[in-house]
Amino acid sequence: MTYRVYIKKDYKPEVVPTKRRTRVSSLTIPISLCLIAVISTVFYFYLPDFNTQDELSVAHKMVDVPTIPSKSGKVGFEENTANELTIQNSWATAEQRNIDDDLNNLEALSTELLESEILESDVYDSTAEPIAEVENEDNSVINHWHSVTVKKGDSLALIFSRLGLSANELYRIMTLKGDVTRLKKIQPGQILHFQIQEGQLNGLEYDYSLTKTLSIKREENKFTASLIEHELDAVVKHAKATINDSLFLAGKEAGLTDNLIMQLVALYGWDIDFALDIRHGDSFTLIYEEKFKDGERVADGPILAAEFINNGETIRAIRYEHADGSIDYYEDNGDAMRKAFLRTPVNFTRISSRFNLKRKHPILNMIRAHRGVDYAAPTGTPIKATGDGTVVHAGLKGGYGKTIILRHGGKYSTVYAHLHKYARGVRNGKKVKQGQIIGYVGKSGLATGPHLHYEFRINGVHRNPLTVNLPHVESISSKEMPQFKESISPMLAELDKITGKTAIAAQQPFLSENQASPSVKEGG
Repeated sequence: MTYRVYIKKDYKPEVVPTKRRTRVSSLTIPISLCLIAVISTVFYFYLPDFNTQDELSVAHKMVDVPTIPSKSGKVGFEENTANELTIQNSWATAEQRNIDDDLNNLEALSTELLESEILESDVYDSTAEPIAEVENEDNSVINHWHSVTVKKGDSLALIFSRLGLSANELYRIMTLKGDVTRLKKIQPGQILHFQIQEGQLNGLEYDYSLTKTLSIKREENKFTASLIEHELDAVVKHAKATINDSLFLAGKEAGLTDNLIMQLVALYGWDIDFALDIRHGDSFTLIYEEKFKDGERVADGPILAAEFINNGETIRAIRYEHADGSIDYYEDNGDAMRKAFLRTPVNFTRISSRFNLKRKHPILNMIRAHRGVDYAAPTGTPIKATGDGTVVHAGLKGGYGKTIILRHGGKYSTVYAHLHKYARGVRNGKKVKQGQIIGYVGKSGLATGPHLHYEFRINGVHRNPLTVNLPHVESISSKEMPQFKESISPMLAELDKITGKTAIAAQQPFLSENQASPSVKEGG
C-alpha cells in the first residue's frame, strides 16, 4: 500500500503565541478604589494648607486654566497674584455651590424616600391619621389618636395588624360581648378611632350610627365597653313649590334633597297616584327638620307637616307622636294618612287597560269583562304587595299565567297576574308586609306584552283599583283627640302662615316659645 504525502509550498508551522497570564487578586480593584478615595480625601481636606504657589498651581490644573505670562515674558506667579486669586476664588465658589446643591438634592431625596416609606408602611396606613394629641405640662404626649377608615376586605384583625397592635388585645376586647359584637360587622367607609400610646391600645371608639358610639377604654389593664348616645341638633325649615313639569323637578327647585322628596311621595302615596294624578299647577308645602352633628348637617327629615294641593283638593298631613312613643301621620281631623292598601303595586310606564266590564279581549276577540287594571311595565319590574296579608295562591292560574293572590283579613283580597317570576320565599301560606316585593312583571298566560294585571276585591266582589275608597288604619281615638289637637296646632298655624291662610289663626295661643314661627327657616 502506497501513501502519498503532499507538502504545502512555503509551509510554515503555526506558532501560537503564549499569553502571559497575570494573576489578578480579587482584592486588587477594591483596594485600588479605596486608595484613590483616601488620597482624594487627604488632598481635599489638606488643600487649604498648601502654600499659595502650590495652591494656585493645583487650581490651574483643576480648572485647566493656563498660566498668564508677565510683562517680562516669563511665565510665573509673582506678577499675576491678583488674577490667580480671582481664578482660585471663582473655582472655590463654584465648587462650594455644587456641594451645596448636592446636599440640598440629597436632603430632598431623603425626605421623599422617608415619606414614601411611611405612606407604604404597614403600621402607618394612609387611612390612619392622628386626630388628637393631649400634652402634659412638660409637653410630653400622653394621648395619641388615629382615625382609620375601613377599606374593602378589612376586618378588625387586619386593622389591628396595620396599627401594630397585638392580637391579644383584640381577643380581650372581643370577649367583652354585648355591643362589642358590632365590631364584627364593620363596613367599608366607616371610621374607627384608636387611642394609642407607645404601641399600646388605650381606647377605641366606633360610631356605628349618627347618635350612638361604642366606646372601649383600658382601665387598670382591663378593657371596658360602654355605649355613648349623642343628641343631634335639629333646625326646622320649610319649602314651598308649584309643580310645572314634575314633582321631582319642583322639589329640587325648592331646595329639597332626594330623601325628602321620597318621604313626601311615601307620605301621600296612599291618596295620590304620582304617575297618574299629578296635574300642572299642583303645589305642596313642607315643614321639615335638618339634623346637625358638631355643626355639620348629617341627615334630612323627618317631615313635621305638609300640605299637598292635587287637582284642587287640599290634603294636610301632620306628624304625631303617641304616648307610647309610636309615630304616625294624620290628617287634621285625626284620620290616619297611612291606609291599609297602597294605591298602585308597581312603578309602571302606562295603564294599558282600565277596569271595564264590557271590554273586548285582545286575544280571544270577544266581549269579556276586565275586572282589574293592567299596568304596562318592562319585564322584571318589581311588584309590591299593596297591603299586609297572606299568600293564598302562588302558581299558574289559567289565562292569568303565573299569579299571586293575597288575602287581607277576612274582607279584602288582591290579585297579581301575568308574572315573569315570583320573589324568593313567596309561597302559599307565607305572610307578607305592605310594600314587600312579591314578584316581577312578565307576560305569562294570555298576554300580548309585559304588564301586571291587578285586581282589588271586597268580599269577593271586584272593585276598580283606581277609584275604590281604600280603608284607613286606626284613627285617633275620641279619648286622645284633645291631646292630638293641642299637639298639632302649632304646625297647622305654621302651615297657615307659609301658605297665607288664616283659617285657624285662633289656635295661635297654643304656640310655645320653642314652637313659635321665628324658629322655622326657609329651606334652600
